[in-house]
Amino acid sequence: MPTEFEDNLLGTLLDPVAQSLNSKAAEMLINLRADEAAQQRIDVLADKCNEDQLTAMERSEYEAYVSAANLIAILQSKACKALANNFAA
Repeated sequence: MPTEFEDNLLGTLLDPVAQSLNSKAAEMLINLRADEAAQQRIDVLADKCNEDQLTAMERSEYEAYVSAANLIAILQSKACKALANNFAA
């Protein structure tokens, strides 16, 4: 799991990406969700993780999903702020 420092650093590094989003791109990013197959796999891995039953390969896969979800969540937050700022202007 990323630390607060890593989240803040990643957020700062992604500021230029967020600033380049137009309204349509921001809305699409905000609505981005894992497809059904990916979500099912994440759920299986999460359950196994909670039960401390992940193999080394599964742990690596699960950590990749968590990292990707963290990145997407930061971008979605920035997209929401960008839309709010554009709407207020």
